[in-house]
Amino acid sequence: MHELPITQSILDIVVKHAVTNNVKRVLSITLRIGELSDLEDEWIQRYFDYLSKDTIADKAILKIERAPVIMRCNGCSHSFEAKIKEKKEIACPECGSTKNFTLISGREYYVKDMEVQ
Repeated sequence: MHELPITQSILDIVVKHAVTNNVKRVLSITLRIGELSDLEDEWIQRYFDYLSKDTIADKAILKIERAPVIMRCNGCSHSFEAKIKEKKEIACPECGSTKNFTLISGREYYVKDMEVQ
């Protein structure tokens, strides 16, 4: 259910930018959501459909791109994509370290772009 307030924020951002730019109608919205996010695509679209009724974004389609998990090894500074869902333990492909990483991306969510009329 935490998708509801997040979806409301997305709609607020989209409507604000659409009105500012004299858009007649929002056709689609591309969202970038990190792999570590527990936001469910289906629920975001359902809530968006409900919340956007009678707005400039009514019937807009959400296109959701998943951002990979990128880690940086604090031992050697190498950045790499971590397959969190496939592996139990993360290891730096450069130095082999299995400890002390910094998360670079994978938890974000933002409006990447919009298709409008």
